[in-house]
Amino acid sequence: MHIHNVRGQLFEAAERVLLRDGPDALTSRAVTVEANCAKGVLHRHFTDFDAFLAELVLDRIRGIEERTTTLCAAAGTGSVVDNVADALQDLFGPVTVAIVALITFRDGLRARLREAGLTGLPLVVQGAAMIAAYLTAERESGRLAPDADIDTLAPTLVGAGHLLFADRAGAPPQPAAVRKMVTTVIAGALRPPASQDEPSAR
Repeated sequence: MHIHNVRGQLFEAAERVLLRDGPDALTSRAVTVEANCAKGVLHRHFTDFDAFLAELVLDRIRGIEERTTTLCAAAGTGSVVDNVADALQDLFGPVTVAIVALITFRDGLRARLREAGLTGLPLVVQGAAMIAAYLTAERESGRLAPDADIDTLAPTLVGAGHLLFADRAGAPPQPAAVRKMVTTVIAGALRPPASQDEPSAR
């Protein structure tokens, strides 16, 4: 089996265990049993379990970086509120919320992530950077006010989004609830759509 497939299968197995049983049940044995592979497979590709978990987090961060590119390309199209709400729902899917909880649960994992140069709360920090990049693009497109405080808006949106999605025993929040929160946070920064009878302000 190619190493890329091994890594992918182990990551997917870890996510399933994490979602089903929580961070305290996530062990190297639980992952290899879930992946239906020999116990030694994980340790042939990673120095220890915290190194494996750090790579799992980094893999998720790469996904956020790819999403950032797509989101910024959408600037100037659709609704700013809808674009941000969709991005937050994508960011705070069940796996991401569970991994954020895992990071707070495991001291060794936090140490590995710091060694990798990650500060703050990984995934949440990158999520705020993603939203900031998008809002900056929208400010440049003229759909946000020139004085919109991106450095305040982005972490506020991500922090409020995390609170909506985290520690929920039942279903995630409804899209309407996420959209309402986004509307409340960015209402003061949004510019009204330009009239079709008037040239867009520059």
